[in-house]
Amino acid sequence: MAASRGRRLAYGTARAMRVAWFAGQYLAAERLTRASRGAIDRSNKGQGTGWRPLLAAIEDLFARDLANIEAGLYAMPDDLALRPGPALRNAVRFFQDLPQVARRRREGAHAEVLDDEIRRIYPRYYLQNFHFQTDGWLSDRSAALYDHQVEVLFTGTGGAMRRQALPHLRTILAGRDLRAVRVADVACGTGGLIADMKATWPRLDVTAVDLSPAYLRKAQRRLEGRGRMHFVQAKAEALPFADASLDAITCVYLFHELPPKIREGVAAEFARVVKPGGGVVLVDALQAGDVPPFDGLLDFFPRAFHEPYFSTYAQADLGALFAAAGLRLAAAAPAFLSKAMRFTRD
Repeated sequence: MAASRGRRLAYGTARAMRVAWFAGQYLAAERLTRASRGAIDRSNKGQGTGWRPLLAAIEDLFARDLANIEAGLYAMPDDLALRPGPALRNAVRFFQDLPQVARRRREGAHAEVLDDEIRRIYPRYYLQNFHFQTDGWLSDRSAALYDHQVEVLFTGTGGAMRRQALPHLRTILAGRDLRAVRVADVACGTGGLIADMKATWPRLDVTAVDLSPAYLRKAQRRLEGRGRMHFVQAKAEALPFADASLDAITCVYLFHELPPKIREGVAAEFARVVKPGGGVVLVDALQAGDVPPFDGLLDFFPRAFHEPYFSTYAQADLGALFAAAGLRLAAAAPAFLSKAMRFTRD
């Protein structure tokens, strides 16, 4: 009982400090970049969401996160509590980069990484400054900034939303010999979900897959010493795995950044490489109608942060998309501005 009270106190203190730290930076960034967002803000007038439903959804997310930890569904995250040195350094880098993000938003500049040489290496849809961020997905500088940018955007809730994948993964892994299980985290980014996964199942054999060599390098540094790990640079629509060779795939915040045809290809590729009885866990943005009070935000987000494929994603029927590939939607639930979904291959 005392241990439980101590855990709750530690969690509550860490999450309060986390939200205050990142929400403060979000508000400061909004104020500093207001001029660059003028037309976007005016077009969004009357469609916004008040703070009250947002704060209630944040509270619900963290309550669920703590309940999952106390139920033993996953481990207490080691990055919930802010470390002063890294937190301050990341904030300085974030605000140093902010004028360039604001300039791109003001000028509509979202293809600075596009050139003929790069196009021979990466698919065209990938070569954009998503979120108007510096260097797109293609530099160590971008990889160093990314996690902090996400936490500012989501006011400190990014990790808690991402962790909602883990109860679904636990369901897929139930009853399996974890020594023989193979999992791939596709579009792994800097390895945040894998870090949570490895804290919960240290001996799990995990392959980190991403198209960006810079983000893979950051993930490899982050996950050094975490046991059975592999790192592969590949497109999600062309995975280097044999048919029916994986027990589970996890995938966070990829599908809203894919064109519709590529989404179909990725779903088909997931179905190809997952074993019968295995499954796919997605965490991605809310879609239209999932949480009606937030529908205005789903319209605002792609215009404010350059997400060219988000509008089609928001209207897509993901259940039908995966069913066409041979994967059945088994569960789905909102998690603040995201939702976690589990698909099974019967």
